[in-house]
Amino acid sequence: MQKIQKTDTISSEPIKGGLGYMTTTTTVKSDIEIAQEASMKKIQEIAADLNILEDELEPYGHYKGKLSLDIFKRLQDEKDGKVVLVTAINPTPAGEGKSTVTVGLGQAFNKIGKKTVIALREPSLGPTMGLKGGAAGGGFSQVVPMEDINLHFTGDIHAITTANNALAAFIDNHIQQGNTLGIDTRKIVWKRCVDLNDRALRNVVIGLGGPVQGVPREDGFDITVASEIMAVFCLATDIQDLKARLSRIVVAYNFANQPVTVKDLGVEGALTLLLKDALKPNLVQTLENTPAIIHGGPFANIAHGCNSVIATTMAAKLGDYVITEAGFGADLGAEKFLDIKARAAGIKPEAVVIVATIRALKMHGGVAKDQLKEENVDALAKGMENLQKHVETIQSFGVPFVIAINKFITDTDAEVTYLQEWCNERGYAVSLTEVWEKGGQGGVDLAEKVLKEIEKGENNYAPLYELELPLEEKIRTIAQKVYGAKDIEFAPKARKQLAQYEGEGWSNLPVCMAKTQYSLSDDATKLGRPSDFIVTIRELKPSIGAGFIVALTGTMLTMPGLPKQPAALQMDVNEDGKAVGLF
Repeated sequence: MQKIQKTDTISSEPIKGGLGYMTTTTTVKSDIEIAQEASMKKIQEIAADLNILEDELEPYGHYKGKLSLDIFKRLQDEKDGKVVLVTAINPTPAGEGKSTVTVGLGQAFNKIGKKTVIALREPSLGPTMGLKGGAAGGGFSQVVPMEDINLHFTGDIHAITTANNALAAFIDNHIQQGNTLGIDTRKIVWKRCVDLNDRALRNVVIGLGGPVQGVPREDGFDITVASEIMAVFCLATDIQDLKARLSRIVVAYNFANQPVTVKDLGVEGALTLLLKDALKPNLVQTLENTPAIIHGGPFANIAHGCNSVIATTMAAKLGDYVITEAGFGADLGAEKFLDIKARAAGIKPEAVVIVATIRALKMHGGVAKDQLKEENVDALAKGMENLQKHVETIQSFGVPFVIAINKFITDTDAEVTYLQEWCNERGYAVSLTEVWEKGGQGGVDLAEKVLKEIEKGENNYAPLYELELPLEEKIRTIAQKVYGAKDIEFAPKARKQLAQYEGEGWSNLPVCMAKTQYSLSDDATKLGRPSDFIVTIRELKPSIGAGFIVALTGTMLTMPGLPKQPAALQMDVNEDGKAVGLF
């Protein structure tokens, strides 16, 4: 257990999920301690609660299981449950507890008698070992077994890594064995990947050592969750759709500057084989035994940031309500959920929860990170413009919303009152949420307000842009309507790629923006609600298998690096073999 004092914090960041810095000396259990003391049901019991048949569950130990896609066939005539999306404002580096609120809200829905399934992304080992830590929630709103979920889980991400790197090996072998497709080694766009933050692998040279070792060329690594195979995996609706999407992946260009695809290499079947078991979604539970399906894990700043279509749609068949999330703020994950995932999968979100924290709003109001624990209503007032922009973004999609104030222990009464009154004055539904400390009970008010918004029947959801718009106009629409930009600007490389992609017939695809999560702009230092800025499109990437074009802005990288003090330094295994220091 950790003893935390105002003048003796355990790290340079507030505790993840909703506790923050303690203002008085007290003893607080860590997330891992709370999770390890949980009274979990056997996974067969969780499945039975959802009326999942015995042969539709493949247990992975006592508390995890994979679900058969045959569930869709059995329940095809059943009405789909209502989907609630959880998003947030632009976060601090430690995150604002969006996963915690998602889990807590799911528990709260069950607590008030609504059959609910939570649908989440699988955490990546990169941030788990890096700065942010895991993504299984926090406090008394966690999915468990937390240490399994945050580490290797059921091996899905490893399977995706293997498929990605197998494809890279097939490309290099094809070149070595005669290169009948005429692949230009200077124009190979497919990179290898690993599920870690490792900046040293961003740019590498392979094939050294002589003719038998392969053809020397420049290469690089992405983090696995930025791989197109992860995006394909998360947008596929079944095994055949997965195979079709894999076949369309563009891996390189030939000497005539024409795209070379996985289908050209003839390995779509092998890649599908590597992923067939991973495609089955994973069933776990929360601390309060609420069912949760965890599947897929693309980042929202460099990918589309949503769990798998299979997980969300299966959850909708199994429950009356689905509580799901999309990464980072409404400018990233929510925009991609509403413009890419929901459109592709035919999902109609019934409501959106916008998670806001007083500490993040004060940061957007100009308060330094090490001063966020001090009361500052003036800075809070200034920072509200960031929340206002995210509200406007959700309103532009026509979906009803509720603002969830994820309460931290350092929030003062004056600050909480100001934020609540600010929302009330504008007619925004708002709830003070205490799910970190109180679990589902701390989210009952939020759940009731979300239900109230749904029951009003004022949902006019529609994507932000039509697919028939030119790619440049789609990017401009997102930049201006979601980010608040004055305009966009294409670097010469991106402008050339834009013309090429239009020539290839890819203009009707949606756009997936790669942008910093910390700012509405493409500059991480511009907090609050910046204005009169230009979004620079540095590069475009075709994700034809996934079904979108990636637009990289600013200095976004697809392979993160570790911080000076990575979270891994706190991690260990005790004498009983249990994980410690994981959060």
